[in-house]
This record gives sequence, C-alpha cells and structure tokens, in this order.
Amino acid sequence: MSADINLKPAFDSEIIDIARYVSTPMVYLSKTMDIARLCLLDSLGCALLSLQHPECTKLLGPIVPGATLPNGARVLGTALELDPIQAAFNIGTMIRWLDYNDTWLGQEWGHPSDNLGGILAVADYLSRHQKPLLMQDVLTAMIQAYEIQGILALENSFNRIGIDHVVLVKIATTAVVSRLLGLDESQICAALSQAFIDGHSLRTYRHAPNTGWRKSWAAGDATARGVQLAWLTLRGEQGYPSALSAKRWGLYEVLFQGKPFKFQRAYAHHVIENILFKMTYPAEFHAQTAIECAVALHTQVKDRLSDIDNIVIHTQEPAMRILNKTGPLYNPADRDHSLQYIIAIGLIDGTLTAAHYQDDFAADIRIDQLREKMQVIEKPQFSKDYLDPEKRSIANAIQIFFKDGSKTTEIIIEYPIGHRRRRAEGAPLLLQKFHQSLLSCFSTDKANSLFELCQHQETLEKMPVNEFMALWVKP
Repeated sequence: MSADINLKPAFDSEIIDIARYVSTPMVYLSKTMDIARLCLLDSLGCALLSLQHPECTKLLGPIVPGATLPNGARVLGTALELDPIQAAFNIGTMIRWLDYNDTWLGQEWGHPSDNLGGILAVADYLSRHQKPLLMQDVLTAMIQAYEIQGILALENSFNRIGIDHVVLVKIATTAVVSRLLGLDESQICAALSQAFIDGHSLRTYRHAPNTGWRKSWAAGDATARGVQLAWLTLRGEQGYPSALSAKRWGLYEVLFQGKPFKFQRAYAHHVIENILFKMTYPAEFHAQTAIECAVALHTQVKDRLSDIDNIVIHTQEPAMRILNKTGPLYNPADRDHSLQYIIAIGLIDGTLTAAHYQDDFAADIRIDQLREKMQVIEKPQFSKDYLDPEKRSIANAIQIFFKDGSKTTEIIIEYPIGHRRRRAEGAPLLLQKFHQSLLSCFSTDKANSLFELCQHQETLEKMPVNEFMALWVKP
C-alpha cells in the first residue's frame, strides 16, 4: 500500500461557495425582506406557543441548574439569560416543538426557521456587548440560512441514507453565525468544514417504533452546535479543507458512495421566497393537505362515523415513507407523525390543534376505530408532481365509503394553504396565528403592541436587536 500524500488542498468548492455567499454584501429586494419578516413573526409565534407544553419547558434553561449568564442571550417568553450556545438550543427547540413552523421540501426536507435559534441568540448577545446589530441583520441572516439549507436540500438527501435532515440546520447556522461573529471567508470555510465532518444524528427518533420527543429538540441541538462550531473557529480552531472530497475519510466517500452534492441553482434568495407556511394546523407538512381534506369532509361524516366502512387515502411517496403508520401510538410525537391519526382528528372534530395529540384526547376510541378503516395508497401522479420543480405540490385525497353503499365525493387538495400558490389566501391567517400566539403568552395590551410593531417593515428593520429582544422578556 502506497503512502498517503500529505499535501493539504484548497477548501472544497462547495464549502467555498457557501462561505462566499454569506461573506458577500447583498441587498435584498423589499419583497424578499418582507417574506423574511413574516418568517420571523411565524417562528416567534411558534416559540411562544411551545411554552404551554411541559415536555418542552422542562428542557429550557441552562443544562446545569443555576448556570445562567447575566447580560447573556435572552430566551423569548421567559426571563432566562444564557450563554449563546444554550440560548440557541432553547430558542431553536421552542420554535420547532409543535411542528408548526415553516417548511421546505426537496429531495431533503426540513424547517429553515430552525436556524433562527442560533441567529437570534448570537445577535442578541453581540448586541449587548458591542455596537448593536439591527433586526435588518437578523432578517438578512435568515434569508441566507434559508437559502443554504434549502438549496442543499433540493438535490441531496441525508434522510435517505438514515441521517436526520437537521444536519443542514447545523451547516446553515454555522455559516451565518460565523459571519455575524465577524469571521472572514477563509475562517467561515474552516467553520463549515467542522460542521460537515461533525457527528450527524440518525433518524431513529422520527420513525416507528422509536418516535419520540427528540424529534422536537433535534433542531435546537443542531442550531446550537452550529453556534458552538462558529465560536470555536473564532477562537482559532483550524479547518479541514477536503472535508467533503477526501478519499476514504471525506463525507462523500463515507456517506454518499463517493458521489458529490448536486446543485439545481446558485445561492441567492429562492428558498425564502418559496417557503411553505403552516397557517392553521400543527402537523407534518406532507399531511397538511390531508387535514384540509378531512376538515372539508367533517360536516358530511361527523354524524355517521359509526356507519363508515372504508376510508381511502391517496398520497405522495414521502407521506407513505414518513407518516403511514399503523399500530399503537405512544406519545404526542408519535401521533403528529401519523397520517391516519391526523385525518381521524379532522373527520371527528373538523379541526386540528396541538391539544389533539395529547394523551387525554388520544383516549377517544373513535380515533383508533377510524384508523383501522383507512387504506393509504401512493398515487404516482402525486409523487411525480411533488418533485416537479414547476409544481411542487404536496397532494392528498380522501374518499369515504359507508356500510350502506353510499360514499362521499373524493376531496383532492394539491397545494396546502401555506404554499406560495395560495399565499394571498393564507397571509391573513398567518397574521391571525401570530396574534393568537402573542395572546397565549402576554397581556392583551402587550400582545397588541408587539403585533403592531411587527407590522411595520422599516421600523422593525431599523430596531437594534437587543431592544427588540428586550420586548419579549416575561418575568
């Protein structure tokens, strides 16, 4: 066996492209910044709603009791002040907890707003210790984080090799936080190489028979790790130039059978402009049109549930792989990733909230009775349209057959209300969702004040981050 040639190469071009993208000053169009503002509001609202759930709140705060940091990064909706890494975990976990934040679908899917945990924590901390950053800087970092995660996801899938998609949160957070910390392009390359070679989570916790709460805090863990890797690089930690392409030991050889990443387009602002919102229902995105179908059928079946003989569901391939689940459902994390459970709730109650996943509601025997009557079938055209870059639909269809031979019409919905094609229809619902989330945590006067502030793009962009975060503290 010949000796290894120990000549250090230049950084992989894929790493350089990301570092150059975040290092190059960019001015985004007002429409792009406005969508970033909506993403910010939606994410903050999701975080506040999570505070109603003890399974989430028990994870918040410092890991070691008492290890707070005066004048540290603040955790919205609480009085906590933490080091930026732990604050990133807290905020990221809160945003992701209810599976209610925005979504991106490609060969890989995920939730780009997960990166906001790291962005807000670092921006707040820096703004309390140096010349304050502006909320415009936060929105810009969001656009870039969304773009990095989303463009990598368009043609490349970690999920299919068993690695959880939050790896892309770690990579995107590392990149944008490195820039916020003032690292130059070569240092950002070093930080990114650390993120690519880092240990990556298995998807075990997202799938039967092991579905559990970790799927709700995995993104918080990933964005916090991105902050840690960026900070280590700031302190002088070296990079690993061929982290992707190195023979035998690089990411491509180890995880992708030697095949490099594919790219559909360059980094710009495509992802945030096409982001998918969850306007009304806290459910995994491949089930969003399914719950809409079920709700549409509610009035026809609510008084005939015992007369149902069969429920036929047509769906896309990702939903078949992620959400098609029979047998016992052991916890809320299990239920919100069950297509059958989500549909049953819609048929029974005509709506879906986070409360429907809790144990007391799940005890309703009608839910499992309906689940047992469901037949889930992949429809090839739905799967094809899901991958079509011109359509990007997430279709589901439901038809119900009764014991007397009658049946409902088949309800088919291709695009969920949070899709760009339904943006005009959904925008008022998004703001309503945000306002309700404010009311869940703050007094009516304070909720209305925050809501009013967040409607004004220019005012919000010019606000120092530390002043903005101070408004979200709750003793």
